[in-house]
Amino acid sequence: MLDRSVLVLNKSWTPIAITTVKRSFSLVFQDHALIVHPETYEMHNFESWLVDNSNFCESNAPEREGWLRTASLHIRIPEVIVLGRYNGIPRRELVFSRRNIYRRDSFECQYCGGRPGLKYLSIDHVLPVSKGGKTNWENCVVACVRCNTRKGNRTPDAASMPLRSRPQKPTWNDGVGQGERVPESWARFVHADGKA
Repeated sequence: MLDRSVLVLNKSWTPIAITTVKRSFSLVFQDHALIVHPETYEMHNFESWLVDNSNFCESNAPEREGWLRTASLHIRIPEVIVLGRYNGIPRRELVFSRRNIYRRDSFECQYCGGRPGLKYLSIDHVLPVSKGGKTNWENCVVACVRCNTRKGNRTPDAASMPLRSRPQKPTWNDGVGQGERVPESWARFVHADGKA
């Protein structure tokens, strides 16, 4: 639950990043951000967020997805936060990371097309590192453990395992909501396909 995606807006309400629920609560606690209500778009600090959702919480939260439970509270997780001071637009480039490679490739093996689940996925170097391959967007793909083992230290051609699609460096917009459900509350800021 704490790793769920939260859309981050600058103070002009322009989408600039995606973070986790855990990081968004940290920003709110430090008074760097406010939570945007998913239906009304009102802004809340942590205390007003608890008050705003307290009536709804008592009757619905225990059974509802999207709530955190502590010993004494039920807290609705934020879907969108807005920064209080930052108004810039950072360079819109996705960080090269395992998580973003999984998102780019839709959590799907690029050799067999299977979706065995995160536990059975790995990252494969199309051109093996031992043969001069780089660790970058254009040379890394998601592969199920079975296909990665079968391919071994060979190129896709040598292993007779053609790629389903050529790996490319994604844009920031390509990464927004990729591989996951984009919440309705993001619709005002990004299109259904994740484009800002």
